[in-house]
Amino acid sequence: MLDLGNRHSIYQPEQEGLEFPWEPEFESVEAERTYRKQHLAAACRAFALQGFDYGFAGHLTVRDPERPDLYWTNPMCVHFDQVRVSNLILVDHKGTVIEGTHAVNRAGFVLHAGVHDAHPDIVAMCHAHTPHGTAWCATGKPIEPVTQDACAFFEDHVVIGDHAGQVAVEEHAGSDVAAAFGGVKAALHQNHGLLTASRHSIDAAAFWFIALERCCQQQLALYGAGVPTIRIPDDRARYSREHVGSEYIGWLHFQTIWNQIVATQPDAFE
Repeated sequence: MLDLGNRHSIYQPEQEGLEFPWEPEFESVEAERTYRKQHLAAACRAFALQGFDYGFAGHLTVRDPERPDLYWTNPMCVHFDQVRVSNLILVDHKGTVIEGTHAVNRAGFVLHAGVHDAHPDIVAMCHAHTPHGTAWCATGKPIEPVTQDACAFFEDHVVIGDHAGQVAVEEHAGSDVAAAFGGVKAALHQNHGLLTASRHSIDAAAFWFIALERCCQQQLALYGAGVPTIRIPDDRARYSREHVGSEYIGWLHFQTIWNQIVATQPDAFE
């Protein structure tokens, strides 16, 4: 169940009967698996809409609810806008395909498997080679709290400098990334790109990835303008993060995207 600690800051509980997204409760592990696979496929389609594709690079994963040592991921060399429930693959931490007919990208499973293996609480993870995120990661700098959007990541992301720019095909690369993901939802892998993780849903992991890419775009625009920026004080940035940066808010934001995919791309769920 998602952390609902700040739901009432955006929803008035006394106004019952209004339409509002509610996180699901599952009657069986099969139902939860179907939900996770459908939302993983939708997240891939969302990445396509955002233009996050770059050849076969980019990986989204979510644990299987019955066998948490395995995770579902997008198939190699299938464009994000062609990913559907039926072509998702189930892999173990060694990269062995347990279910599915497509191969898995080694660079994908090395990073994701390392994080999933080291952090049993992490349910989902996202990575893609995006223009603004990759460019900002080359600076080796964190996201500064200069906008409300950026405050969602205040004290909740890290910069990883180890093996910067090196293709992640060796297992130690996954260990380096995994070590950085203790208690945070995002990482800027220097000279490489963005990674996000969620302890509750692929929905939150995917939305926070989209949000982080936007923050990198904002930071680049501000630096490119060459004018001084006003940094939000730490206490205010922390307050904003607590209200707009939670797992629940990430999940809730993604529901707008989910509804769009359901209405316009029903083939994603085949």
